Amino acid sequence: MSSLENVVKTERNQAGRKKALLYMALALLLLVFQEGLVKAGKYTADLFSYGKLDPFDAYAWNFVHHITILLLSLTAILTLSWIFKADFGLGLGDRKKGTRFVVIYAVIIAGVSLVVHILMKITNSLPVYAFPLSKNNIVGTLCFQLFLTGPAEELLFRALPITILVHFFGKNVKFKWDITLENIIAAFLFSIAHIKWSLFPFTFEANYFQLFYAFAQGIVSGKVYQDSGSVIYPMIMHSISNVLMTGTGYLFLLL
Repeated sequence: MSSLENVVKTERNQAGRKKALLYMALALLLLVFQEGLVKAGKYTADLFSYGKLDPFDAYAWNFVHHITILLLSLTAILTLSWIFKADFGLGLGDRKKGTRFVVIYAVIIAGVSLVVHILMKITNSLPVYAFPLSKNNIVGTLCFQLFLTGPAEELLFRALPITILVHFFGKNVKFKWDITLENIIAAFLFSIAHIKWSLFPFTFEANYFQLFYAFAQGIVSGKVYQDSGSVIYPMIMHSISNVLMTGTGYLFLLL
């Protein structure tokens, strides 16, 4: 190998390391920002008392928590879209493609939810809730899942990180199976968000099935976001998934 080839190879390796460091730095900054908004949501939700409306703490705290995240995420996205002139997919994008994704996903997740809960029923491992399955609690929790989980979480964990990463990458970084690097990073951050942790005192709690499910759902939602050019469809899919999983669990417990 000639000295010129060695120089070129060294420069390429250095450029590769710089890109890897940039990706890690951006991922870390996004993680800190997302955790900050989640903590802000918790702080805001803790300011109120829900005893009269929701005596069993089934849904009201979650409503305030996610509304806070939704508003802060939307504010951040509108600000960043103005600064970077970036499109965060707040419009309808490709309606035909987005609608097809939603319909296919809804059918698949309905089947998956049914099979999962049949197996849980057989193995006597249905979910246990800290509140009675009264009409008020069922309606409240399902409304939370339907109207807030998708919009709040897809803005913070999908539209924001993927668009910011693409902006700084300068392009979509294609990986395998037409899945992009920015989508994988966003899904990984979404999975991390499902870990319960604290520094003072230090605690760490993770449901590894939930982490895997969140990562897989993140990959699917990210692909739909990028292919349709809109965050609306991942929002709908996310909410459908949560409503079907939660609602099917309620149904099997009440049978």
